[in-house]
Amino acid sequence: MTKSAIVDQLQKNHSDFIELISSMNENDFCKKVSDKWTPAQQAEHIHKSIHPLLLAFRLPLFIPKLLFGKANRASRSYEELVEKYHQKLLTGYKAGKAYIPADILFSQKNNLAHRLQKDITILCRLVNRFNEKQLDEYILPHPLLGKLTIREMLYFTAYHVKHHQSSVEIIVHS
Repeated sequence: MTKSAIVDQLQKNHSDFIELISSMNENDFCKKVSDKWTPAQQAEHIHKSIHPLLLAFRLPLFIPKLLFGKANRASRSYEELVEKYHQKLLTGYKAGKAYIPADILFSQKNNLAHRLQKDITILCRLVNRFNEKQLDEYILPHPLLGKLTIREMLYFTAYHVKHHQSSVEIIVHS
């Protein structure tokens, strides 16, 4: 997927998720099903997962290179990255403390949707700082998937929101 296609996918997937969350009434937004996060918490988790990328993508490129090195393999395809993520989830992985959402009130819904839209807009703008080669050259750590190229991290971010949107839809329809 080209950089332009990745940006389009990030925007579309997050817009779809934000639209779903924004349209929810209080019962759906705060609905708890067994030990799953509420739709509100799922939205907060997505917000928390984008935040480190905003920080990393603002850094001069020499800093991630210094901290994490450079890629020693080609980037996986979107489909390969999604498959790796699914395989890792089967091991019972749970989000790390930094990504676990607090309880979110219905009164916070509009603010959360606004922050999420703002962050994804900024992320997409920051992606444009990189050229195609750099997306495959520089790496960042992912708490579950290990070292990912920037392209793979963007693939993950585009897919991650779709994964949580599916979870939200299941919760709402249960």
